[in-house]
Amino acid sequence: MRVFVLDKNRQPLDPCHPARARHLLKVGRAAVFCHQPFTIVLKDREVANSIVHPHRVKLDPGSRMTGVAILDESTATVVWGAEIEHRGQQIHLRMVARAALRRGRRFRHARYRAPRFLNRHPAPCIVCGGNARHGHKTCRLHASQRPEVLAPPRRLPPSLESRVANVETWAKRLSRLAPVAAISAEMVRFDLQKIENSEIHGVEYQQGERAGYEVKEYLLLKFGHTCAYCGGLSQDPVLEVEHLTPKSRGGTNRLPNLAIACDTCNQAKGRRTPEEWAQTLKDCQKEIDVVRVTNCGRVRAQAKAPLKDAAAVNATRWALWRRLSQIGLPVEAGSGGLTKFNRTRFGLPKEHWLDAACVGVSTPAGLRVDAGPALQIKATGHGKRQRCGTDRHGFPIRHAPRAKRFFGFRTGDLVRAEVPKGKYVGLHVGRVGVRAAGSFRVGSADGISWRHCNLIHLADGFEYAPASPRLKPGASGAKER
Repeated sequence: MRVFVLDKNRQPLDPCHPARARHLLKVGRAAVFCHQPFTIVLKDREVANSIVHPHRVKLDPGSRMTGVAILDESTATVVWGAEIEHRGQQIHLRMVARAALRRGRRFRHARYRAPRFLNRHPAPCIVCGGNARHGHKTCRLHASQRPEVLAPPRRLPPSLESRVANVETWAKRLSRLAPVAAISAEMVRFDLQKIENSEIHGVEYQQGERAGYEVKEYLLLKFGHTCAYCGGLSQDPVLEVEHLTPKSRGGTNRLPNLAIACDTCNQAKGRRTPEEWAQTLKDCQKEIDVVRVTNCGRVRAQAKAPLKDAAAVNATRWALWRRLSQIGLPVEAGSGGLTKFNRTRFGLPKEHWLDAACVGVSTPAGLRVDAGPALQIKATGHGKRQRCGTDRHGFPIRHAPRAKRFFGFRTGDLVRAEVPKGKYVGLHVGRVGVRAAGSFRVGSADGISWRHCNLIHLADGFEYAPASPRLKPGASGAKER
């Protein structure tokens, strides 16, 4: 993987080989600008006195992972690659927990933040200056006069907004570290009904799986008006709609995630999945538990694969396109079929960053991959905005200090600590947790003085780790046809 190079005015130059970067650092012609991704600054070079070739940032956006590659268009070589792991599901679960906490405080009549719905001052109408409709730019009277502003960009949920923001952040960051002249992004739209039923056509698109049925009626017919787990052995006459993957753990209300269960089995299963429940019952000798273990596998076999990832990509593709267009560089859109065709033509393995290298019609005929292993980037966020820590009931138990930086360090910074003596004598490298008293936590070592810490990389909301090499550097992607 190449090393990013900046001139003495912080303007990007062509990336160089790591051996060349080591030599420049050794002789004193360069200094380290950033550790992740590794970037050096030349002390005696300017862009005006250098030959700079155009590069292209190529993106393969996904629901859980996004591939990133940088292509040197002058040599048709992939010089840098990375894979960004998003945290969308983590954000969703945290928001569910926050909503449950606030709901509990409201019902207990405790102190809480009031719901924020239509409690802001209305925005002025851009035509007459009156009160505009909520979420619009015009009032109801002048709505027909400005049709182009009737449908503002749809607000994305925080879990999807995080995915788009991660890709936008890295597209901007790479455009500052390399001489990027254009961006290529894969724009894929998944046909969700076609994924479930490849033979669907015509009016079947409008009807769906349960056409003419209510949800519970459909499930009762599907499971024969009996509990899907015990088969009626519990003698419980109350049948309920049950989620295979609980909603508290990211489960949805789609039919493949629903089953019919009696109240006894539903309460016994709790927040577990059928696989986890069967694992706890495998040593039980009761007849009803033996039947439950057998039926847990059958219930999951009837469920279809969830489509959350495909739906997330469909919902974020145009929002990502608008964000990338605002960077100021030409943006090229590529289809998923073209990406697969290029990857197969070049004989490259199935990797997110290699998929990104094959995005769009701008992919050269003789693609050469000189990057590897790809940098693994995991989105972690910038911490909590909540200043008051609570217990599991929502009552305050601690308060975060107003200051975030102590002795020049902030929680999440990557530091190197050399402890000369004491309990944690030796070298420690890791993320730091700061305290006002100056006793820091570095990795798993707690109680290291700030005087022994040296800053390596500022906290930027991401964690980094190199991946194991799966492609030899310098391997050609060209393949005879």
